[in-house]
Amino acid sequence: MKTVKQIDLLLNNEPGTLSTVSELLGTNGINIIAFYVTTSKDEGRLHFVSNDPDKAINVLRTASYEIFVKDVIACETPNHPGGMNAVLKPLKSAGINVDYIYPCIGTGDITVLIIGVGPVQKALEIMKDNWIRVIGEELYHT
Repeated sequence: MKTVKQIDLLLNNEPGTLSTVSELLGTNGINIIAFYVTTSKDEGRLHFVSNDPDKAINVLRTASYEIFVKDVIACETPNHPGGMNAVLKPLKSAGINVDYIYPCIGTGDITVLIIGVGPVQKALEIMKDNWIRVIGEELYHT
């Protein structure tokens, strides 16, 4: 299955928490290549894809962070008005709900989206049938 690993990290919602995580990962040579953050009162979650997920998992667990790992899809999307629909329309037609979507940072000339869906394998098949470029582990080296 051509997916990438997303790490979900439970955090306290207070000043400096994200900075501490960023410093821990950076000190260990781990780059965050896509992320989004959610907060609710005293709690926050950092959802991210790194250039070295296994090392990130190890570093975070060693530092006693509570983490969850899941497979998500990284795919290329056209970079023009309405371009994201090239990815969303086939999923819609197949009845696949997109739980969340966020962009990668620093991917050069291409636009890469991280997509969380329930039926990952079915979504991958739909993308393949619609000529959508899915990016697997090569994303870790962009």
